[in-house]
Amino acid sequence: MRITMGPSLLSALRRLSTHRNHNPTILSSHHHIRSLSSPGAMSLPERQPFSPDFFFRQLFDGESSTYSYLLADVKNGEAVIIDPVLEQAKRDAQLVKDLGFRLKYAINTHMHADHITGSGWLRQLTGCQSMIAAASGAKADRHLREGDRIEFGTHVIDTLATPGHTNGCMSYVIREQGCIFTGDTILIRGCGRTDFQEGSPRNLYENVHSKIFTLPENYRIYPAHDYKGQLESSVWEEKRYNPRLTKSLEEFIKIMDNLNLPYPKKIDVSVPANRECGVYDIPKE
Repeated sequence: MRITMGPSLLSALRRLSTHRNHNPTILSSHHHIRSLSSPGAMSLPERQPFSPDFFFRQLFDGESSTYSYLLADVKNGEAVIIDPVLEQAKRDAQLVKDLGFRLKYAINTHMHADHITGSGWLRQLTGCQSMIAAASGAKADRHLREGDRIEFGTHVIDTLATPGHTNGCMSYVIREQGCIFTGDTILIRGCGRTDFQEGSPRNLYENVHSKIFTLPENYRIYPAHDYKGQLESSVWEEKRYNPRLTKSLEEFIKIMDNLNLPYPKKIDVSVPANRECGVYDIPKE
């Protein structure tokens, strides 16, 4: 059977052929994925990888939803732990031993109200020294002030005073690794409450905006807690998407003054124990 093509059909076929030769409509999977990427995703700052001699381990306490961070110099074995939890002290001490590290410091970002610090028990288990901000009023082997440097191996932690959640909050920056440990000052898409322990929404907001949001945007943020299963954030993300800290100062203060949250369940036990570096309630074994 012979098919006869009219002028209009021939013209359409010629246009299609020309379009295919000069403006391909069938894209490779790579180009297709790129075309579906959102402008926000394409503008993410490049992540800075950790150096090979820097050990990082994020640890978790399920009862209090607290993150602890074991950091170490791989070459000489010196280690520190940030925000240890009492009930996990034996776990953390065993991990340090298993990995062949020597725990030098147990560091707290602030005097916690929702759990007892493990720094006191870790002192007994490992011989490490405890650290906390002098402004916290808690006992420790070493009291920190802004600008103090904490060294382990060749790595250095810089200290930033970031009161607001409590009057003794500190954030810890490791510039060579591009990260900051913010305690409760900044949480992932949130921040710590400001209605007890001499908290101040104004101080929290001003310290975040002047000391943390001025860091390079690719710096990773590691908080002391998360209640939704998220592990980390970044300066870039929180500057854009934190529902509280992206507001004006006046709006932020209004939000924080009207949270109406119940007090932490363990506050009456945790705060007295943490004033004593956690030794107040170390289990007897």
